[in-house]
Amino acid sequence: MALAEDAPTRIRLFAPCLASTFRPTVVEAARRVLEHLGLDVALVQGVTCCGQPAFNAGLWDEARRLAQKTIAALEAQPGPVVVPAGSCAAMMRKHYLTLFADDPAWLSRAQALSERVFEFSEFLVRVLGQTRLPQAVWPGRVTYHASCHLRRELGVDAEPKALLDGVEAVQRVPLPEEDVCCGFGGVFSSQHPDIAMAIGEHKVHALVQTRAHIAVTADPGCLLHIAGVRRSRGERMGPPIVHLAEFLDAAIQYGKRQTTRAGVRPEAEPSATNTKQKT
Repeated sequence: MALAEDAPTRIRLFAPCLASTFRPTVVEAARRVLEHLGLDVALVQGVTCCGQPAFNAGLWDEARRLAQKTIAALEAQPGPVVVPAGSCAAMMRKHYLTLFADDPAWLSRAQALSERVFEFSEFLVRVLGQTRLPQAVWPGRVTYHASCHLRRELGVDAEPKALLDGVEAVQRVPLPEEDVCCGFGGVFSSQHPDIAMAIGEHKVHALVQTRAHIAVTADPGCLLHIAGVRRSRGERMGPPIVHLAEFLDAAIQYGKRQTTRAGVRPEAEPSATNTKQKT
């Protein structure tokens, strides 16, 4: 599918601190997918955290300091800012405006940045006009967990599903209580680990019911929490879970390999968890 006529050709990829620290393959996969579409991708420089953990913990002075650092750094790096995490995108697009509501100068700068920030799936579908990525193939059952920030704060829900449905041979299986929280909730999971674990176990049991080969989510926090719950009792319950960018990247690589085999695609299920890190 060709890019939208007015689609940008150069973008800035923001690496969320959670993904960079615990799941760098998310950022690597997002970059490869964007480059596969012909974009010039540059990683955001000079920023390590958007300030969301401090904001959620009520440490607003610290959150403002981090927000100011992020805004200033991105003012020197033009172009759309693509974020493979709904929570970080929501922080920069919505909550910076809250932090600087009483500071007109910084509020104006925050508003300018908010217009440039896009979550990964949102950018692919709404800005680039993509739902069927070239060469993406994955014959298997896939289920999708909708993260709270992405769905409720950014209103991004159909986009990740459209991208999954656009992968050739995919069978997307509905997840019971798809939009119910996984239990991560940022600092909530560290402040209330027992409750977070119980909520996570409920989510994992829902994943088991789908009999999917793989589970996909679009937020690193949800991904890491659900993966941790699966490992918590020394058992691997339900399907492994990967980030949407990792899944799309794996599907593209699989599709490319199949084109070298005389156009014949086997019925066997490819490994969609071959992302250098296991869940």
